[in-house]
Amino acid sequence: MSLADPVAPFVRPDVRQFLDYLNALPGPKTHEVGAPAAREMYRAMRGVADRPLGELAVVRDLTIPGPGGDIPARLFDARERREPGPAVVFFHGGGFVIGDLDTHASFTAEAARLLDLPVIAVDYRLAPEAKWPAAPDDAEAAARWVADSPEALGRKVTGLVLMGDSAGGNLTIVAAMDLRDRPAAVPVLVQAPIYPATDSTKLYPSYEQFSAGHLLTHESMLWFADCYAADIQHQRGSPLLADLSGMPPAVVITASLDPIRDQGRAYAARLIEAGVPVVYREAVGNIHGFITMRQAIPSGVGDVAGYLSAVKAAVVEAEGQRVMRQAAGA
Repeated sequence: MSLADPVAPFVRPDVRQFLDYLNALPGPKTHEVGAPAAREMYRAMRGVADRPLGELAVVRDLTIPGPGGDIPARLFDARERREPGPAVVFFHGGGFVIGDLDTHASFTAEAARLLDLPVIAVDYRLAPEAKWPAAPDDAEAAARWVADSPEALGRKVTGLVLMGDSAGGNLTIVAAMDLRDRPAAVPVLVQAPIYPATDSTKLYPSYEQFSAGHLLTHESMLWFADCYAADIQHQRGSPLLADLSGMPPAVVITASLDPIRDQGRAYAARLIEAGVPVVYREAVGNIHGFITMRQAIPSGVGDVAGYLSAVKAAVVEAEGQRVMRQAAGA
């Protein structure tokens, strides 16, 4: 089997086993049951697919003032107290329709441990109850709130690391653009989108190849898009269309069996063309959603560790440059 063969792409054994299980499940699919039931189905899958939360010093719920009301959030930190430093703002995936603080808690806890940084997960408004641009508005508001080092956070923040998967990867990029164009109290040091949705204006080859039988399907993507109702020609709907010059350094990871893989590849390429430093990784033989499936797909543990290692290195470099610029301007 050749990795280059589009007819028979490489599939890891544990991924194949999980896909066989998933595709054999009886009953309706996510896009067939409506948003409230789909959210419950996603939450229920967590116990089968993902690992336990693990040990942390702090797991604390927060409330962030937002443009449409309070935004629930949660702080994950491996340390009870820490010196001033960067903080991660995380936006969960789920097609802008499903997902919440609990569905991604295992990953955000792991990120807090491996990065040794506070991670603030954001429960932005979901569609179809709150259509576009509610989600990017909440993402921007949350990032600005963290940047202000509010007393409720209990940490002095010197820079932001924006992170999210899938729909949250889109929000990561859009929030980075928003804060580039209208800077916050502290800079965005690194953007780290995970298999991001970046361009809904056209179909890429990976969509044609993997949109059936690989978890994220053609039908579910159409349903998510219909619920979200974004202006796909707007840069806050399809950020790949935007001017990417001046964006913060990026760590981008995709999955090779993902229908939106090529959107992530194209985004990394566009950043490079714009002169933005980029680390690009691809989880070869893995599927969309792998960061919340490390129990069902054990090899995904390595993908997450490799990604977070790259993010940590990028943050160390960016924070060092921030300190040097600050000292030079003093």
